Amino acid sequence: MNNIEDILQWADNLIFNDTGQHLTPIQEAILTGAWQRKKYPQIAKDFNCSESHIKKEAAKLWEKLAEELGEDLNKFNFRSKLEKKHRVSQVSNSGDCLVQEIDINICNKFIQNIKSPQTRSHSPPDSPQSQNPSPIVDLTDAPELTNFYDRTSELSTLKEWISEARTRLITIYGLSGIGKSSIALKLIEEIQTEFDYIIWRSLSDTPTLSVLQTELKQFFSRSQQNPLPAVIDYLRCDRCLVILDDVQNIFKSGQLAGQYLAQYEDYSKFFKQIATSCHQSCLILLSWEKPREVATLEAENRSTRTLHLKGLGEQAEEILREKGLTDEQNWSELIRLYQGHPCWLNIIASTIQDLFNGSVSLFLAEQNEIFLGDLEHILESQLERLSESEKKVSYWLASQAESVDISQPGDRELSKSEFWQIIQSLGRRSLVEKVQMGARSHFHINPVFKAYIQSKSNPLAEKQL
Repeated sequence: MNNIEDILQWADNLIFNDTGQHLTPIQEAILTGAWQRKKYPQIAKDFNCSESHIKKEAAKLWEKLAEELGEDLNKFNFRSKLEKKHRVSQVSNSGDCLVQEIDINICNKFIQNIKSPQTRSHSPPDSPQSQNPSPIVDLTDAPELTNFYDRTSELSTLKEWISEARTRLITIYGLSGIGKSSIALKLIEEIQTEFDYIIWRSLSDTPTLSVLQTELKQFFSRSQQNPLPAVIDYLRCDRCLVILDDVQNIFKSGQLAGQYLAQYEDYSKFFKQIATSCHQSCLILLSWEKPREVATLEAENRSTRTLHLKGLGEQAEEILREKGLTDEQNWSELIRLYQGHPCWLNIIASTIQDLFNGSVSLFLAEQNEIFLGDLEHILESQLERLSESEKKVSYWLASQAESVDISQPGDRELSKSEFWQIIQSLGRRSLVEKVQMGARSHFHINPVFKAYIQSKSNPLAEKQL
């Protein structure tokens, strides 16, 4: 056997016939590493796991395979014993990949057919599952994916984090309507065959952690003979993808970003457990706000990554094309004004059709400021979550003609420490943006929110902090 896929298939069949269970991801990693003559520290590093856990799982695996290959089986002699016992040439069609069409249609939630290469099945040959293998998927809480605008770069980054870096906790945050759910659904389409279970849950109704964990365990236990005690046990046993949407709903309004509601602080411990425990699964958080503990976990390099989802670039032209707008030479200016935000552009494009018969040049010529119209209630819903101090700083930033160097002293009522903390919180809400000017970082409020704030009569807009 020279092909690692053949070896994994052989081991999977052997263990299944003996125990009724398939190889786990960590067992596959151990066998692959041993075949490649890697040491346990390297296998642990590749698997994003501790060396002690790899050794513990390896000892159990060698014991299971010892009857077939010899009682003194270990990672050092595994390859030689297997080659000696199974001197079989590589199967003639090992280079050919079967193409499997996978349909996911659960509770009227449909993901388009995906053709993906598959070289082996998790089921024994000729079993029903081997003819149509697919993950167990629950997308009942997911929104419908109607339109998806090209985000090749962001998708590539997410796939690299999941498939290669084996990141355990990913946060995708950004303004409401920026496309967080859409990119997560598109991601599922492209990587679903890498997982055994995929589940999407919305926190819009603010379920307690206990309720959420019960739902997750019920879902994961569908194909388990014996239920496991905790969610983390299922994440270790199988490769699972969990998406939690609307995470901002478990955070307080009127406080700095990412502070949990009373009775919901245990979510923070749960997220930390996912990031720091050894397993082969992935939890994706979708939120308007970046959770505070995520920044700490990232700083500690705890298998945690964050994607700040921003507006579209040239890809946003597809929105304007779908809306039938004219004056294509002015589209880039329209996209710039509205930050490439897909939801905002859809709304403004409808306004241009209603008022100017689709003429972008007429729309831009008739305004000396950013027109908000139907955007106002959307912007208000985002701003009403701010603390009083964040509102104060936001109005002050909106009154500034240029970006602000926060390292410079100023006549402010807030201390420098408080001011910096508020700027950081506004950044975690995607309301404040950083621009590099020489060696210094400057900050300004999102231009669309700036226009909204300036349109409101508020004495704080004229007051220096």
